[in-house]
Amino acid sequence: MTKTLFIIIAICVLFVQDIYAQQNNSTTGKIVKIGLLISNNKSIAARNGAEMAIGIANKKEGSDGLYFQLIVRSMEGPWGTGSNEAVNLVFKEKVWAIMGSHDARNAHLVEQVISKTGVVFLSAWATDPTLSQAFIPWYFSCVPNDIQQAGALIEEIYNKRKIIEIATVSDEDYDSKLALQTLLKEIKIAGKAEPKQLFYDSSNTDFKILFDEINKAGVNSIILFGKPSASFSFIQQLRQKKLNLPVYGALSLLGESEFDDLELVYFDNITLVTSGNWFESKKLSFKNEFQEKYGKIPDAVAAYAFDGMNLIIEAVRNSGVNREKIQEAMSKMHYKGVTGSIQFDEKGNRMGPFGLIEIKNGIPVTVEK
Repeated sequence: MTKTLFIIIAICVLFVQDIYAQQNNSTTGKIVKIGLLISNNKSIAARNGAEMAIGIANKKEGSDGLYFQLIVRSMEGPWGTGSNEAVNLVFKEKVWAIMGSHDARNAHLVEQVISKTGVVFLSAWATDPTLSQAFIPWYFSCVPNDIQQAGALIEEIYNKRKIIEIATVSDEDYDSKLALQTLLKEIKIAGKAEPKQLFYDSSNTDFKILFDEINKAGVNSIILFGKPSASFSFIQQLRQKKLNLPVYGALSLLGESEFDDLELVYFDNITLVTSGNWFESKKLSFKNEFQEKYGKIPDAVAAYAFDGMNLIIEAVRNSGVNREKIQEAMSKMHYKGVTGSIQFDEKGNRMGPFGLIEIKNGIPVTVEK
């Protein structure tokens, strides 16, 4: 964050301090606003997942008489827009909590805002482990971070499958590079053989040179990091080249794509890290209701947004609509969601265990441990 942007936030905080203090302890309002920050206006999966959670909550109105309202803001625009939108949500919209479904850089900007305001921020997609290392008590994450995902990949590939000759394939995106660096660090800590590192430009969908490098490297497995659209192109061309190597990937591969027709079926036979399988039989009501409401199956972004919003709603109901108590309720949460059981450690990280799913015919299937 730039020094100027930090000063602007600080001024906003001081300017509305008295109003904010009055609202912080108010319990008379029945409408509870919850903010949702998304990457851009095309990011509909998180919006749909959050809307569905709020719709269900409002149908099950309890004796507290609370009615939840979703306030959505896009972080698209010049650098710093994320901070501005977070500030607007807190002071203009007067939300009681914020959920984010976006990249790590924007998550850090939001974290700066909540550190000055004491509003709960739940990340439902960013996996940067340094977000929790700032020790901000209002920060929580319902997705496995890069360290946790690296552990699941190492356990499956190195320990269970006994695969040694591995290549990592990554684009130059900030989140991808951070996830790769984390994996390499964890591999070194575990005393495993370092994989060969290969990179590609996501703006170029011709992977011929990259495939030549993979062939020369003589590897027998690939760990893939990157945006969904480019990753799909890579996997599609990999199959066309008859390079039948097992491919593993981070959860980010299931992120929302700019192409509406990108479905899970395109990732068939790819193994990915996750906290749980939202297609398990006992959770089919979520899948079926989502599909009936929005005309498509829920992807990972929608599933984590659904769980994230339900976590916030549950915390608000348990807190009596008080910001300090919302934070306390979140820290004590033990919630069974469609992405698995959710509890937080002292830093706000989601606690494990974490495992893997393999995409088969467009459906995530849990990989047995």
